[in-house]
Amino acid sequence: MRPFYFLLVVIFVSMSGRAQYLDSLGDVVRGKANIDLRLESRWSFVNNEVITISGVRIGAAFEKKLRLGGGFSWLKTPYSQTELTVNEHGQAILKTTYFKLSYLAAYADVVFYKSKRWQLSVPLQIGAGFTWYQDVPQYQLNKKNSKQFLFLYEPGITVQFKLTRWLGIGSDVAYRFTLKNNKKISEQLSSPTYSFKIMFWLDQLYFMVFPESAWSQKSGPATW
Repeated sequence: MRPFYFLLVVIFVSMSGRAQYLDSLGDVVRGKANIDLRLESRWSFVNNEVITISGVRIGAAFEKKLRLGGGFSWLKTPYSQTELTVNEHGQAILKTTYFKLSYLAAYADVVFYKSKRWQLSVPLQIGAGFTWYQDVPQYQLNKKNSKQFLFLYEPGITVQFKLTRWLGIGSDVAYRFTLKNNKKISEQLSSPTYSFKIMFWLDQLYFMVFPESAWSQKSGPATW
């Protein structure tokens, strides 16, 4: 799917959701918030090759309707390229360089439909970071590699299904739009991203196992 059409689908779905969720977001933000902490791993593409983007996110979740926060992500796959070059002795050699990517991003995730088991939301993240080449597959943050600035914008759609009160499965589909400031970085980074996940709500599991505890009495019981 072309990026433009994908973005239109995201906008259409987000605008056609249940109005009561969107209309009450102002009240939701002023309400009680819980910590939103996630480790993530998503598949994406660089020059039409499948790669993995890993990351960590931390923020606040408001009444299961809105999540706001920030995170750090990086290219996990040791993506490389080999080219013919000339060394200091004038000899032709094959040189392998490894492409690296890391960025910071702010995110928002708005729930526009929720039932007992199903939940649909529109995640959006905007971030900035750097891309660069280096000689080894492991990240070398202490070396002065020539880094190039990167800006990204990533809208998407998330589907979630609860198997039980504390266990669920889900999927994220998004499109990463990128803007680079240097044409020396030849990799095509604008790409769809997707992930499949298993989710655990440990607080709901705790409320079910220990319904008489002080925390369960204060914040429970377990709910859908």
